Amino acid sequence: MAKFKLKLVHLYPLFLNLYGDIGNIITLQKRCEWRGIELDIQQFNIGDKLEEGTDIFFIGGGQDRQQVEVSQELQKYKSLLTQEYENNSVFLGICGGYQLMGEYYQPHDAERLEGISILDAYTVAGSNRFIGNVTAEADYIQEKNTLVGFENHSGLTYLRGDTTPMATIVVGNGNNGIDKTEGARSKNAFGTYLHGSFLPKNPHFADYLIKLALQKKYKDNIELEPLDDSIEIKAHESVLEKAY
Repeated sequence: MAKFKLKLVHLYPLFLNLYGDIGNIITLQKRCEWRGIELDIQQFNIGDKLEEGTDIFFIGGGQDRQQVEVSQELQKYKSLLTQEYENNSVFLGICGGYQLMGEYYQPHDAERLEGISILDAYTVAGSNRFIGNVTAEADYIQEKNTLVGFENHSGLTYLRGDTTPMATIVVGNGNNGIDKTEGARSKNAFGTYLHGSFLPKNPHFADYLIKLALQKKYKDNIELEPLDDSIEIKAHESVLEKAY
């Protein structure tokens, strides 16, 4: 019997599923499995019932049309998701999912898409598309503070209030191409524009999320068993090499 058990809910995988972001789920699944941590993964789509008690939420990226439908559906669960956020559940949002974790996304010539506001941020459509490899630094991660990935977005995201950047841009554009910020973080909620997928190339960040989820559920500072990340680190370093 597993000593530790976690529950992960994948929000709207039938709609927000671009750029191989399912790789983030697989990474969390395998890194838990290799350590004997039981990870219960549940898909949540339109028409499903969302319940309390989730340890990790994941929401991926999609096109504007899919974001419209998801934005409308998310409003039904805004109160519950906010409660889970306040209870220190871990959230990871990628690209379009990241935008909907904020207050709103304003497309070109279309109605504003309301988010769930667990991140104090807003996004407006830009006139240029940011495409390319990204290198950033997250000083709060002690094991390894570089993050790498691939951005492909035209949305311009701006942070406010107590929401801080997930990382600082070294190479790439990040949130808006101006202020050198990439992604956002507040409590245990994180949003980012990094695809690639993000977590396979950043195993140290995947472990950071797993530790946060375990600490949230078991109220203890649990240390993770080390894994052989030689292949993952090679993938990480390959992006670093391309960025410079």
